[in-house]
Amino acid sequence: MVLAGLISLFTDVTYEGARSVTGPFLLQLGAGAAVVGWTAGLGEFVGYALRLPFGRVADRTGRYWFLAGLGYVLNLVAVPLLALAGNWPVASGLILLERFGKAIRTPARDAMLSFAVQQTGRGYGFGLHEALDQVGAVVGPLVVAFVLAQGGGVRRAFAWLAIPAALTLALLVVTRWRYPAPQEFEGPPGCEGRPGDQASAPAAGRPRAGTADPPAGLGPLLPFFGFIVLSVAGFAHFQLLAYHFEHRGVLDEPSIPMAFALAMAVDAVSALALDRLYDRHGLRTLMALPLFTAEGALALGPSARVVWIGILAWGAALGLQESILRAALADLTPPGGRATAFGVFSLLFGGAWLAGSVVMGWLYEHGTGYVVGFSLLTQVLAGLVLYVVFKTRATEPARRRP
Repeated sequence: MVLAGLISLFTDVTYEGARSVTGPFLLQLGAGAAVVGWTAGLGEFVGYALRLPFGRVADRTGRYWFLAGLGYVLNLVAVPLLALAGNWPVASGLILLERFGKAIRTPARDAMLSFAVQQTGRGYGFGLHEALDQVGAVVGPLVVAFVLAQGGGVRRAFAWLAIPAALTLALLVVTRWRYPAPQEFEGPPGCEGRPGDQASAPAAGRPRAGTADPPAGLGPLLPFFGFIVLSVAGFAHFQLLAYHFEHRGVLDEPSIPMAFALAMAVDAVSALALDRLYDRHGLRTLMALPLFTAEGALALGPSARVVWIGILAWGAALGLQESILRAALADLTPPGGRATAFGVFSLLFGGAWLAGSVVMGWLYEHGTGYVVGFSLLTQVLAGLVLYVVFKTRATEPARRRP
């Protein structure tokens, strides 16, 4: 688990560091806001939508290490290659390649983690991995900010990120050599807890064969999916925000990755805090998402003070997306239909961010006020759809997570 956590840490240092300045970099290469919106949105769509088919490939073939390794190589090599990009089409292609690599590696990596955490306990194992993941997400942009503050420029920052990328790949090789068959950590079927612990009862939270809830249709989830689409469509991508900071001169160059680092820190804290609120108050906690997303549009403001307030709200909205949206989906879906529901969730999430980013990029070229107005409109509509979700659930008690 420690090796897996370190891999995650250095991976996030690499690609989150790069993502903190790709917006300004595209601007420097002559790209407009529409191009930035397309690149950011398509990248997220690729990163989310393709996880489902690659997850199926991993499960059917059992070649978890091959898929994870291929994904990590594409994900990480694309970052330092940005230092060599001579025009925005090449840079956009590398940004998309980085997202494509993440789509390949994530399902296989998560599957291997689910095997490995049998040795430590799922809560501790995934918690350690997520903690190191968040540390990397904050450290990466700070490394880029330091390079920029020294006058190195964005290209040099990309080049420096080759170091954590190389460390990640080296750790990956070591981990593959030491643990070539992570499935063995799971133990024989019917085991509970660590390998070797024989138990006649199924693992906690895992239904016995033939007793799981039958897969349900997605019809009852349509209002919730509508809420997801609207709330995500109005969530400005950081590439567009960073483009705005550079284009309007609202923040100096080193402050842009620092803003992203702050957002990542808020993301981590808010995800933990709001997860606990969700455990207490259930679906009502979702009301915070359109509020924080709308406030996040302040990051498109004309002054640094307004921008920093917007960044705080933007980070909180991101934390909500990564935590309680998934928790709510689990509560709204019977166990027998959750795999399908989460697959649809990823597809809709990526598609909505693509559509919203394209629209916002186009609107930005006509004025930031239009972008802010679009964000506010989508969040008002999301709030109305959420009311429908509440009404449809009013007659049945909310299912809480174990």
